[in-house]
Amino acid sequence: MIQIEQKTHTTQDGTTVIVLTPAGRLDITTAWQFRLKLQECISKLSRHVVVNLGLVNFIDSSGLTSLVAGMRDADKVKGSFRICSVHPEARLVFEVTMMDSVFEIFETEEEALEGVPRTIAT
Repeated sequence: MIQIEQKTHTTQDGTTVIVLTPAGRLDITTAWQFRLKLQECISKLSRHVVVNLGLVNFIDSSGLTSLVAGMRDADKVKGSFRICSVHPEARLVFEVTMMDSVFEIFETEEEALEGVPRTIAT
């Protein structure tokens, strides 16, 4: 079982952003729970999600897969998906797998929230 803290943040322009902070390991035993939580948040609460990985000290390929799936879900509904505060031990996994170039990764939760939503100029 993975602990996931969930907060709702409202930006200055009134956009609702869900901040999820999982704690512990994001691996084959917990990734599916996290995946379901992401799906639920994006489909029911807000299409803008920030995942704070400050308390995740281990992530494996299934953990990364759940993050990619969340990003795809948010993209489908023209939302945003950001990652922040990546734990030093988990950061290596992002770098080795080149996932650090796939995700929008911010140093702090504040920075990730300030950047939401990234509107595409038309």
